[in-house]
Amino acid sequence: MKKVLILPGDGIGPEIVAEADKVLSRVAELHGLDIERDYGLIGGASIDEHGIPLTEDTLERARGSDAVLLGAVGGYRWESLDISVRPEKGLLGLRAGLDLFANLRPAILYPQLAEASTLRPEVVAGLDIMIVRELTGGIYFGQPRGIRTLDNGERQGFNTLVYSESEIERIGRVAFETAQRRQGRLCSVDKANVLECTELWREVMTRLSAEYPDVTLSHMYVDNAAMQLVRAPKQFDVMVTTNMFGDILSDCASMLTGSIGMLPSASLNANGQGMYEPIHGSAPDIAGRGIANPLATILSVAMMLRHSLDAAGAAEAIERAVSRVLDQGLRTADIHSPGTQKVSTAEMGAAVVAALG
Repeated sequence: MKKVLILPGDGIGPEIVAEADKVLSRVAELHGLDIERDYGLIGGASIDEHGIPLTEDTLERARGSDAVLLGAVGGYRWESLDISVRPEKGLLGLRAGLDLFANLRPAILYPQLAEASTLRPEVVAGLDIMIVRELTGGIYFGQPRGIRTLDNGERQGFNTLVYSESEIERIGRVAFETAQRRQGRLCSVDKANVLECTELWREVMTRLSAEYPDVTLSHMYVDNAAMQLVRAPKQFDVMVTTNMFGDILSDCASMLTGSIGMLPSASLNANGQGMYEPIHGSAPDIAGRGIANPLATILSVAMMLRHSLDAAGAAEAIERAVSRVLDQGLRTADIHSPGTQKVSTAEMGAAVVAALG
């Protein structure tokens, strides 16, 4: 039996997770999978119930699961809280508590959505990039951090960017091994010309490359990488980068595919335990309206089946079902275009379930 902890979270999280849960239930039935599902609170929902964004009980249940399926966290309601107890701290605490250091973010353009991209179809047609983002280090976790008052009375905010060789090496190995399973090309993104921390990053990646002679390693500064993603995105196969750079670049890459609502992600630890979530946020402005795109969350279930639940066949079935639904011309509002049929969140989820058979 495999155990999955489901954390719908905030905003559109409960809506999109509900559809993904239905898909998981149906694919488990069709493929004879024994999956035990548990449910919990995180982020603002946990603050409202328990006063904190992540309880020790939820964290322990996550640790006892093979995988966690997460919706989204955050929203306007909690922005006035101190930063130490905002909903996003629950997400960061879950990542740190499970040591989910490797974030895999695919940017794949379904051919049916080529016209939905803001770039010309010939620039993005056939796009298939994997961004490997280091997830538990860097400036988001570095100490010291805070806001202090200087001697002259002026307030100053400060954060620390820090990476150890071992942190760089373990995410580097994930990236090299990912490239081995794909086209064998890895681009390491840094800012080594001005940041000593990423100068070390480049040195470690270069050293590791000797162990992977079947992978071609290149280096690129992050500002150039952002430009190249828009100019000629298909030059990339696998990209590996730091926590903050990966956060920014993966959102940039998402729009190449037509909508951020199409992209799943996997966050893994050394044991293959993972947390799976769409890369978009909680979108509180559209929460409760039934117009959110659940496909990124549904595709996150496919990644969960593949990477943590040893069910690659079921993962492929979900991916085929999503493609069939797009072939049928069904679109949520974010990917709708003339000649296609606009459907609700629930209708899109039901269509994927039906396409599974």
